[in-house]
Amino acid sequence: MGFLGRKHKQAKAQPGVALVRVAFGCLALLASLCTMTSAHAWLGVVTHVSDGDTVWVQPLQGGEAFKVRLEGIDAPEICQPWGPQARAALYAVLQGQVVDVQGHARDNYGRLLAKLSRQGHDVGAWMVGQGYAWSYSFQHHAGVYDAQQALAQTHRLGLFADARALQPRWFRKRFGSCHTPGN
Repeated sequence: MGFLGRKHKQAKAQPGVALVRVAFGCLALLASLCTMTSAHAWLGVVTHVSDGDTVWVQPLQGGEAFKVRLEGIDAPEICQPWGPQARAALYAVLQGQVVDVQGHARDNYGRLLAKLSRQGHDVGAWMVGQGYAWSYSFQHHAGVYDAQQALAQTHRLGLFADARALQPRWFRKRFGSCHTPGN
């Protein structure tokens, strides 16, 4: 009995048929890899949390971990007030967890800019909504998490309860970056 219970005859090997099958198999594999690469959506495990908006994610299928910057948020620098709390919060929800990574581009530091979801929940929205990060806006364009930020500000959650909290872009302009190489 063969596939699905039908009898079938073994096909005679014909010259070139095996080569054609291998070629089609390789093309199918290449097409699926290209689709995966263009979509930049994959599952991985968070292996390290550098700060409140940067993590390392290793693909479930193996290979090296990628340095991923959460798209749409700007968490405090690790050396500024609220920086350690933002890192600790992100660590608590992501370290060792499987995440859905939807990458779109790379930033100036070579990090993959991506939206991360854990169990269907948007991690960036959670970070802003809990007061651990700002919604990232650029050149007067609204940030994707502005609604979560407004709600966190209204309820004075996390860094939004601190009148002295300084957005990271202004902190970096004033004091420079405090990241150590490799982090």
